[in-house]
Order: sequence, then structure tokens, then C-alpha cells
Amino acid sequence: MSEASQAGTGAGSQTQRVRDAEAALVAQMAVDLVAMHLAEITSILCATDATVHYSLEMDMAFYLETNAFAANLVLQRPAENLPLLDKALVLAQVHVMDANPHGLQWTVKELAHVRCTRLPQVPHLQLLRIPRSEHVGKLVNLVGTVIRTGMVKMMDTRRIFQCTTCNGRFGVPVECEIGYTAVKPVNCGVRVATAPGVFESNDCEGKKFKEIQVEAGSNPADCKDYQEIKVQEQVTKLALGTIPRSILILLEDDLADTCKPGDDVSIVGTVTRRWQNLTQGDRTETEIVLVANHVRVHNEQRSNLLLTDDLKAFFNAFWADALTHGRAMDARNHIVSSFSPKIVGLSLVKLAVMLVLCGGVSKVDKSGMKMRGDSHILLVGDPGTGKSQFLRYAARISPRSVLTTGIGSTSAGLTVSAVKDSGEWQLEAGALVLADRGLCCVDEFGSIKEQDKTAIHEAMEQQTISVAKAGLVCKLNTRCSILAATNPKGKYNPNQSMEVNVALGSPLLSRFDLILTLLDTQNVDWDRRVSSFILGLTDAVTEGTTTEDAPLKLWDADKLQAYLTYVKSRFHPVLTEPANEILKRYYQIQRGSDLRNAARTTIRLLESMIRLAQSHARLMFREEVTVQDAVCALMLVEISINSTGLDGVQSTLHSTFSEDGDDEYAAKGTSCAEAVTMATWTGTPDSTNPIFFEVPTDAQMYGFHGIAMVVIALSMCGSVFMVVDSVRRGKHETLS
Repeated sequence: MSEASQAGTGAGSQTQRVRDAEAALVAQMAVDLVAMHLAEITSILCATDATVHYSLEMDMAFYLETNAFAANLVLQRPAENLPLLDKALVLAQVHVMDANPHGLQWTVKELAHVRCTRLPQVPHLQLLRIPRSEHVGKLVNLVGTVIRTGMVKMMDTRRIFQCTTCNGRFGVPVECEIGYTAVKPVNCGVRVATAPGVFESNDCEGKKFKEIQVEAGSNPADCKDYQEIKVQEQVTKLALGTIPRSILILLEDDLADTCKPGDDVSIVGTVTRRWQNLTQGDRTETEIVLVANHVRVHNEQRSNLLLTDDLKAFFNAFWADALTHGRAMDARNHIVSSFSPKIVGLSLVKLAVMLVLCGGVSKVDKSGMKMRGDSHILLVGDPGTGKSQFLRYAARISPRSVLTTGIGSTSAGLTVSAVKDSGEWQLEAGALVLADRGLCCVDEFGSIKEQDKTAIHEAMEQQTISVAKAGLVCKLNTRCSILAATNPKGKYNPNQSMEVNVALGSPLLSRFDLILTLLDTQNVDWDRRVSSFILGLTDAVTEGTTTEDAPLKLWDADKLQAYLTYVKSRFHPVLTEPANEILKRYYQIQRGSDLRNAARTTIRLLESMIRLAQSHARLMFREEVTVQDAVCALMLVEISINSTGLDGVQSTLHSTFSEDGDDEYAAKGTSCAEAVTMATWTGTPDSTNPIFFEVPTDAQMYGFHGIAMVVIALSMCGSVFMVVDSVRRGKHETLS
């Protein structure tokens, strides 16, 4: 026997051994799949449409315990072994059908895929940063945010060539590494059948081939759906000052069109290289891409890594102790004081921002009309009042946040932009879309150009963005809270309206639930306190709740973030009848006031109060919106409307919490009543006898809206009363 024939025989036997090993591995994988996912395989067999792609999710951490050898092969060499898993799934369907001959309507689905999930928790498999060269060829799990999605295309999986010597045809698979193109063959690949299921080369020595084009109107079986998306690292998971990077993700078959810009995704896939411009004499451009095997979209608030069972027990015990000792408001003040502890004072602003972070409860009625649960807040203040610090700390403790500035921001940068890449238009998400189900902080809000401000009207109220750019028409979600800060135009004039002071239109201002004014007024005591705090003569812990022994330690940012996640996932407060009546009566009084601001006293005012009351109930760790929650919400709204609140605070910049929050809350009812001593009083403030008031319009000199503070004062005392409004004399209204 010649050396050539011996070499051919050796190569043939080697190839046969490789095929036998693959067949044995596929058979073992099929047995494992039947044992682990019998119900899922049965549901695939029962499906009627054989042209649809079906997926079966396999827990790789569990499979590693079941069959460590096969699982390690998949993790170490996914490009070779993931196709074997798909073959094993088809074989597993055959095994299940053979074991159940009564399944007459069952059919084996060839277009079935195994999707790997829950990779082992090891650093080189679980990535928060973009993979590098050492990850090439490995199966990894990448967590990021989708910032761009391309169009779904149809891709050929192989090209047909015809040999000019033997006129035989053979297929050449496309290669992902060179942009899903096929390399022109150099040898004839025509194979002939020598036995059933056995194919061998026909020994043709042809070197010239021509590609066979697919006929028009045909539906080739060797085609699949294909889409490219770009995923960016999560900004909240990066160190300070780190620029987030992005990577291209290749989606095939049923994975295409499963996510949209702004989605948080967890992608399991194979890291590979892709070359471009394969031209002789030119430098090749190489990039790292991820061929996805499984995509999971998780847009819900994710802080479960920080929210442990120990923290849940701590929060429950914290509030149980506060309610037992009757110090619920002290507990709330302690939590609010933990927000940005390096800023002294500004307690009302901290409370307002915490309510925005807690969020209300969104609902959809039977007609499909949606009421948003996310609140928006605008901080208007002089330079040096800590507005930017509030934005940065809020973005830090929010599980999902985007921090941007209005200087240079366009409508496309805030909403969505259309970019052209490789001759194709694609949508790229802006700040509001990336902050979906989170918080978007916009500093220097007044610096946004006027024509760009109107682009966020829909995003703030309907919480969607309708896009019609470059032939791309779609609607994206912007379900986020907006925390904005701006400086007044020149010196703030309290005699002018807010629209004039900040140069923002009424349609935009009416979308903010709260507009807080921070004026740097002269106050000797306050200046002494702030300077002592900055110089280190006092400590921020004194802002928190104190006990008889020592002051309680303020919560750190991680604990505060875990608390926000816990209350948002556990509590969905509903309005009680007394709270509902207070909010409704306050809204009616505001609408009927002669001095009302028409731009602020719209139906959005009532919706804002409902959201703030629900947020306060969440902050107070309860399922119902009580009178206390409604009163606190109205106090913030009153401060937002009149710049001076029901508690007599003349400047939100100088607001601080009392050492005894519950006593302070009880005293506010008395102070409100004393502020209207001009009123005619009849009756006693108890729960049985009504109290009659006649309040002259001169009560407006106190900065209050007449009857409004009477409503709140007596509701805090729990009394039943009747109001006689001097403006609408003779109209009696009863609140029970």
C-alpha cells in the first residue's frame, strides 16, 4: 500500500473517531435533556407549527452538577458544542416520542435551540465590563444596557457553488468572523453517497467554481433572521470617572427583535473576533463581538444584590420599634437625614427628593388610560445652594439612573436619535430612554434650547417617546422620574411668577409635581451653623434621630438604596377615605381661589398630590395612605406653590427637622389654627361637634390659601367640620 493511500486511510479513521465521539456526546446530552426538561420537550412536541423556532432554557449551574464533563465542554468551547446541544434537543424529542407512542399529533421540531442561562458565578464568566481578548472563544454572561438596535434582516447560512469540472454542487457555510460571508472554495467539495448515511469525496480535482444565485421568489431553507444591537456597560456599576464602553451583539433566529433601546439586558453568548476589509494589501480592522445564545430583559428595579434577608429583617425591626414607641415621624426624619448627609439643613428638599425616589403607584383603568406613578421635581435656586449635590447623590442611590446636563443637550440627546451606520439607519437611545424605570437627573435645566424643551413634554407626562425619523416609526418607554435643577434668570423676584423667574413655559412647569425654590437669604444663625459644619466643628449625625443614650448612626448609601428597593417592591399604597377627602377638598379650594395660578392649579395638581401621598406612605413603611401622608404631601405642595409652607418655614434652604418629629407634626395643627385667628370660631375641636369657620380674604396675607390650612389643621386633629367660605358666601360644604 502506498504512503498516500495510508495517509488517506489514517485521516479517514481519525475523522470517523471524531464523528463517533460527537455522536456519543450528543446521545449523552439528549439523555440529560430528557431527565432535566421533560415537560418543556413535551410542550415543544405538542406545538403545531414546525416552521417556528423553539427555545429551551437550560440552567448551566445545575447542569454542571449533573454532567460536569459535558457542561465544561460547552463553557470552554461553545462554538463547537452549542450546535451539538441543538442536535441533542432534536434527538431528545425523538426519545420522548418513542417512549410515548400515543402522542399521535406530536411532531419533531428541527428548529429547536438550547439556550444557556445562569452561568456559574465565577469572575471570568460573569462580566460587568466589555469582554477583552482573553475571553475570545469563551461562553460569558454580560450585563448591560441596549443603546442601539439595527433592523432585522434575513441572512443566508450557506452559499451554493458549482464545480466547472464535474458540474456538481456543494454548499459552503458562511462565517461569522468575516461578517457572515462565505469564502470561495479552493477544492471541489462535492460528496457522493457510498452507503446509507455515508458520504465521501468524489476525488474531483476541479479548481474553478461559480456561485449559484438564489432564484427570485424562492424560500430557501438555509436562511435565518439576524439583527445587530449595541450594548453599553451599566453606568451605575462603573467606578467614578470611568467611561462606559459598548460592544456589538449578534442576535439570530428567535432572539432577533427581543429588546429595544433603553432595556437592561443580561446576555449569554460566545465572544468572537470579526474582521473587515479582507483585501490584499490593506490593513484588516478587527473588533470583538458577542454571538448571543440567550437574552433576558430585566427592566425592573434591580438592587437584589444589596437587599439581603438581614437588611429586610433590619427594616422591619426598625419600623416595628418606631411604631411601638410612637416615633414614626422620627424614624422618617432619620431616613431622610441619611440622604446626602454632607449637606446641612435643607430637610424639606431632602424629603421631597426621597418621595420622588420612592415613587407613587401607577395604574391603568379599564379604558386603557394610564396614570403615571413617577414624580418630577424641579429645584430652582441661587448658586451655591447644593442643587447639583442633590442630583448626584440621588443618582448614586437610585438602582438605575442617568445624570446629564442641559448645556449642549439637544432633543435627540434627551430622547432618541437616528444614526446611520454601515449604510443603515438605526435608533440610538437618549438619556430619558436609558433611564427607563429609574431616575433621570438633568442639571442646568434652563440651559436647554427652547425648541428642545418641547421634545420632553410627551416623555414627562405620557412617559413614552413617539419616534418618526429616517423612516423609522416606533414608540419607546420613558417611565422615569425627572430630577432637574436650574438657576433663576437673574435675581429671583418673589413678586413675579415662576415662569418669568426661570424662563420656562407653563406647559413644562405644570408637568413638575414640585418646584422648590432655594434662596440664599441672609441669616446670621444659619451662616454660623453652616460654617461650623464645614469646618468640622459639628457632625452630620446630629441631624438624625437621637435616643436617650446616643444619636443613631445615619444610613449609608447602600442601605438607603436597599430600603428604596424594598419599599417599592413590597408596598403599593391605596388611598383611604379621609386622605382622599382631604386631597379632593384642597384641590377644590385651590381651583376656587381668586389668587390661584392657572398654570399650576390644573388636574395635574391633584394627580401630583396623590403620587406624593403614596410616596410618603411607602417611605413610612405602610400599605395605606393615611391622613398623615396626605397632610405631608399637601405641605410640600403648598411650599411649592407659595414658597412658604403651612409650617411657617420662610426658606426651604433653612429648613431642618425637629428633634421630636411626632410632637412637631402635632404642633403644626395648632400653629395653623393660630394663623387664622381672624376667623370666626364656633364649636369645639372634637370628633363629634362640627366647627364653623368664616375666614376673610385678609388671611391671604399669611401666605396661605385661606381655607386650605384650616382643612389641614383640623384634619390633623381628626375633627369633623363644616366650612363657610367668605368668598363663596352661603355655600356650605361638609367634610366628614
